[in-house]
Amino acid sequence: MTTFALIGAGPGLGLATARRFGSAGHTVALIARNAGRLEEMTAELARDGVQARGFTADVLDIESLDAALYAAAADLGPVEILQYSPVPRADFMKPVLDTGADDLDVPLAFSVKGPVTAVNAVLPGMRQLGRGTVLFVNGSSAVRPNPNVAGTSIAFAAESAYARMLHDTLAGENIHAAQLIIPGAIRPDAEHSSPDVLAQLLYDIHQQRDGFRHYAEPLPDQSPGRRP
Repeated sequence: MTTFALIGAGPGLGLATARRFGSAGHTVALIARNAGRLEEMTAELARDGVQARGFTADVLDIESLDAALYAAAADLGPVEILQYSPVPRADFMKPVLDTGADDLDVPLAFSVKGPVTAVNAVLPGMRQLGRGTVLFVNGSSAVRPNPNVAGTSIAFAAESAYARMLHDTLAGENIHAAQLIIPGAIRPDAEHSSPDVLAQLLYDIHQQRDGFRHYAEPLPDQSPGRRP
């Protein structure tokens, strides 16, 4: 049995993806800062017949993140699928002209150092398995920079570059790196961006292993005369 490791486990998309991958027979490692939330999610997944365990870590604390992933593999089985989808903090969302150099330290640590740490922790296990999937989940500013949210626009662009390099470099080892762009808000009633729909899409990306960048829905048309 192999493990689906979810970094940024929360009650919306995180719980839905954990349930989807768990229902396919994977054990689930939930990684987040809030220990109480992890206990609640673990209990809810257990009621659905999914074997899950929570591991407390902060993506800004690379030692804790590294330790959590190694513990997950030791306790639950090798990590075959890694999903990196923590929610950016509100203070990353400053306008570009209000963003100083120091304002980028934390967003870049969040979106670059965190993923690099996570991938380096699970890659040896994937290589031993002979297969693996790394899923990056980002908002639209990863591909269409938004001057109102400069921190995430810059950091997501760097994360996208790292993910793309992984995709190109690891393909020959049967390790598939892919990115899912979610342009709109994640809502239970959204046709294309509900947690359950997105969870199925992420599972399909893992299964089909086709291409690098995927979209939950098309980006809004911003051509002249069109509503943004």
